[in-house]
Amino acid sequence: METRECLECGEVVKGRTDKKFCSDYCRNSYNNKVNKDSKNLIRNINNRLRKNYKILTELNAKGKTKVSRTKLYDKGFDFQLFTSIYTTKTGNTYFYVYDQGYLALENELFLLIKRDL
Repeated sequence: METRECLECGEVVKGRTDKKFCSDYCRNSYNNKVNKDSKNLIRNINNRLRKNYKILTELNAKGKTKVSRTKLYDKGFDFQLFTSIYTTKTGNTYFYVYDQGYLALENELFLLIKRDL
C-alpha cells in the first residue's frame, strides 16, 4: 500500500485514496497560502469600496444632495472604484457604490443620490 504525505505538514495521510491533507487545519493553511495574493487584492478593493460607500452615506444623509469634488477628496473618496454605472436616456452617467450614486455636475460639483433597491 502506498503512503501519502500531507501537502502542508508532511505527515502521513490516512483515509480515502484521494485525500491530500491530514486535517482540516492543514487543508485550510495550505489553501490560504496558495490564494494569499488574490485574497489580498480582493480584500483591499472591498475595503476601499466600503470606505467610498461610507463617505457617500455620510455626505448624503437626506438621499439627494450636492457636494464639491474637494470635499469628497478630503474625505479620501476614490473615484476609480465603483460597483456599477447607469447612463440615462439624456446621456447623464451615474456611478454607483452599491445603492449610493453620484453624478458629475458643472463647477466641480457632484449630485449624490440614493437608489431605492
